[in-house]
Amino acid sequence: MDTALDGAIRVFCERGYHATSIGDLTAAMRLATGSVYKAFRDKHSVFLAAFERYTAVRGEQTRNAAARGTNGRERVRHVLLSYVEHSQGSEGRRGCIVVGSAVELSAIDPVMRARVTAQLKTNEAFIAGLIREGQADGSISDHVEADDTARLMICMTQGLRVVGKARLPLDGDRLVGVAMKLLA
Repeated sequence: MDTALDGAIRVFCERGYHATSIGDLTAAMRLATGSVYKAFRDKHSVFLAAFERYTAVRGEQTRNAAARGTNGRERVRHVLLSYVEHSQGSEGRRGCIVVGSAVELSAIDPVMRARVTAQLKTNEAFIAGLIREGQADGSISDHVEADDTARLMICMTQGLRVVGKARLPLDGDRLVGVAMKLLA
C-alpha cells in the first residue's frame, strides 16, 4: 500500500489535486481502476491517504534531520537544511503536497483545510520546541520569542518549497545562515 501511495503522492505533488485524474492515479499506483475504487472509494480518499503518508514520511525525515544536531541551535539548522534539500532537484520541482493543498484546496475543502492547518501547526510546534531546547542548553538566546520565530521559520520553509517548485536556484547555506541570525 505504501508503494502505491508513494506513486499517488508523486502525481498529486506534480499536478495538484484537480489536474490529477483517476487514470493518472491508476498508472502511478500501478493498480487497476477497480482496485483503486475498492481500496479508496474515490479520488478524494486516495488524496487523503496520500497526504497522511506524505506527512508521516516528511515528519520522520525532519525528526532525523534534527537528530543530527548536538544542541537546539544545531537541530534547527539541520531542519532548515533538510527543507532546502527537499526543495531542490527533482523533489523540489515535484513540489510539496502540504503547500499544494494549502493553495489549491484549503479555501474550498474544509477537510483539507483542517489537515493542512494541523500539519503546519505540528511543524511549527516542533521548531518552537527545538528553539526552547536551544534556550535551555544555551545555544539560542533567551530573548528569542520561540513561538513567533517558529512561525516565521514555517513561513520560510513553506516558501522554500514554493521556490523549489518554481525551479529557482537556492543557495541553502546562505539562506539558512540568514535564518539562523533570528536565533542570535
